[in-house]
Formats: sequence, structure tokens, C-alpha cells
Amino acid sequence: MTRIAGVSTRQAGPLVKLAYFFTRRHYARLTGRETRLINERMLEPLKMYAHVPGLLRAIAGLEQATARLHRLDERLKYLAELKAATLTHCEYCIDLGSRIAHRSGLSEEQLLALPSYRTSKLFTDLEKLVLDYAVGMSRTPVEVPDALFSDLREHFDEAQIVELTHVIALENLRGRFNLALGVGAAGFSEGMVCAMPATIPDLHRGARPPTSAGEGLDIQ
Repeated sequence: MTRIAGVSTRQAGPLVKLAYFFTRRHYARLTGRETRLINERMLEPLKMYAHVPGLLRAIAGLEQATARLHRLDERLKYLAELKAATLTHCEYCIDLGSRIAHRSGLSEEQLLALPSYRTSKLFTDLEKLVLDYAVGMSRTPVEVPDALFSDLREHFDEAQIVELTHVIALENLRGRFNLALGVGAAGFSEGMVCAMPATIPDLHRGARPPTSAGEGLDIQ
């Protein structure tokens, strides 16, 4: 149960109701569900923001702009978002992210292998690099070694790196917001395998293959 009650559709004003309507449609497209099956519980983060309409408009605009990003391969983007969600332990984000990642082509075996992705043969080197970046960014404080960033530059241009950085940072915002307010899983992944919350061991234990700068990350 959430720590505060969100603004229900019945209580919402016209503009907030419009935001709820378009969010239902967006979630329906992302998850492959019918719009009518996107229930009130699935809108809980938005219902929290609705207490501050100006902030709701701002976050909705940010989410819309993010949804229009196209420079990165969708599978990589959703993989990075899901990894960040597992690191914040946000049940809502893991629930929704697992459904979206699965629809983008991530197998159930890969969902279950996320905690040990670095030693798994189910992920490509590029996917592992993106996951390393998601983990480094999700640490507190952030730990992204120069060598890791240099590896990213070999595969992505500057605009793609900014896009990847943004979606990981935004997922951390979502997760921490939801966790503080007690927003839990909403049933997006009901009936399918869901990713598991992960941990971040100490940095620099050498599990990541040495880079040109001799640095490595031991990340789960």
C-alpha cells in the first residue's frame, strides 16, 4: 500500500484526467495490453505526481520526450533501464520493465541471468558494456571509470551516450520516487518471469575484463 493516497481519476481535474488517459494508452503500447486493462494501480506514480499539477505536467513532458528518443537500439535501452530498476529495488519499475524488456526480445533466461550478467553467456559484449554503465551510474556515489566511458565511446556517438545516460538516470529517479512513497508492483508482468532485484558489490574486484586503462568492475 502506498504511503499517501494518489489523486484518483474521479478526483482529478480535466488536465490530470487527460494525462491519465494518454498514460494508459502509452502503457498499453509498451506492454501489449489492451488500454482497458491498464488499471488504477498501474497509474500510481502518476497519481502521486498529480498532487502537484505543475510537477505532473513537467514529468509528463519529460517522459514524452524520452519516449520519442530513437538513437539507441530499443533492446539496449530497455535492458539498461531494467538493470537500473533492479538496482534500486523498485518493485513497480522491475514489474513494468520486465514486461517491456521481454517484449523487446529479452528472453526469460536473460531476465533471470541479470544478477550474474557479467559471467553469463546469454549477453553480448555490447550488452554487458551497457549493463556495466547502468550499474556504475546507479551507485551512490556514481562510479563510472574513465576506461568504461572510453569503451562506450568506441560503440556509441555522443548523442547516443547522452541518450543512454538519460534513460538510466531517469530510471533511478523513477525508482527512488516510487520506493519513498511505497509504490509497489502493479501486475504488469503477471503470468511471466520477472527480473530479480540485484546488488552492487564493491568496485574494482577485477571481475570485469581489464580495459586499456587497467580498470575493472565487479558488478552484479
